[in-house]
Amino acid sequence: MKHATGFLKLVEAAKAQVREVSVAEARERLAARPQAVLVDVREEGEWAAGHAREAVTLGRGVLERDVESRFPDPATELILYCGGGFRSALAAESLQKMGYTNVWSLAGGFRAMSEAGWPMA
Repeated sequence: MKHATGFLKLVEAAKAQVREVSVAEARERLAARPQAVLVDVREEGEWAAGHAREAVTLGRGVLERDVESRFPDPATELILYCGGGFRSALAAESLQKMGYTNVWSLAGGFRAMSEAGWPMA
């Protein structure tokens, strides 16, 4: 998908402020930390079409509104993914601004997870 220049500038700025993990690193973090949460920030239709088996959904459109009720502890480890790693970087930056201190963006997103054979539902 070809993205707009302004969007790519926002993503680039966000990526400079957030931590990213690879698919392999995300697997390791989730295995080593049972309290860590894999969060799909894609739209409802994308979620319905397929998602990581252990993920929870909290779409970009409602993320900031609903995150505190879903995850009231700002130290909760949240590993965010989207389709390709762009929206998850923006989401991670937003959560950090809200005071969340243990947020990660999964590089490559759902596509990278699928290519790596991540179990999907």
